[in-house]
Amino acid sequence: MEKVKIEKSPILLTGCARSGTSMVAGVIDICGGFGGVTSGPNKHNAKGMYENAHIRDVIEKGYLRSIDMDPFGQGPLPNTNSLSIPAGWKKEVENTMINEGYQKGPWYYKGAKACLLWPIWNYAFPNAKWIIVRRRSSDIADSCLDTSFMNRYDTHADWIKWVNHHEERFVEMIHAGLNVKVIWPERMVKGNYEQIYEVIEWLGLSWKGKEVMDFIEPKLWKAKQKMGIKL
Repeated sequence: MEKVKIEKSPILLTGCARSGTSMVAGVIDICGGFGGVTSGPNKHNAKGMYENAHIRDVIEKGYLRSIDMDPFGQGPLPNTNSLSIPAGWKKEVENTMINEGYQKGPWYYKGAKACLLWPIWNYAFPNAKWIIVRRRSSDIADSCLDTSFMNRYDTHADWIKWVNHHEERFVEMIHAGLNVKVIWPERMVKGNYEQIYEVIEWLGLSWKGKEVMDFIEPKLWKAKQKMGIKL
């Protein structure tokens, strides 16, 4: 049997923790993206995190530990101007996907820490399509204070500084010329699917409107707005 080869560049989805990255990754998964073996539901993400466990726990966290940074991405955080490029990152990521069942088509990795390590990801996959997930800084800080595993800081002001660090990375990524789309999942929560629909088309995935709305709507809000999009 011929060994599977990955010929497509990945979809890389990142953003601050507690900003809605899992929601967006779930939509990508529904619309045909392959993510491998991803983390399932928990009390903080009732519908799953859609984050590849091996890439997160072994590849990313392993690298962060090797440079004495926080493997959970809360602090201390790495300086993107002085990151060393590890050998074999691309091969290990692709092998993970193949070993977990990849056959063909678009594939994705969702990780809040990917923006903290963006030069490494960009070196390995220079043609990747990036999605940066955004949420209001104050709302992220409030969510961090209300989430048990976000435990590095005790004050709203300190979490705002942490959010600002991520926002500086987003600016770096855009200025470096990465192929980036920015998305605000709050729009979906309010029933506006226009932005996510455009992103799904840009990614070359198949829009599955009913499944997307079923995935988001029952738990998060009551109103729907079709915005002229075919379901």
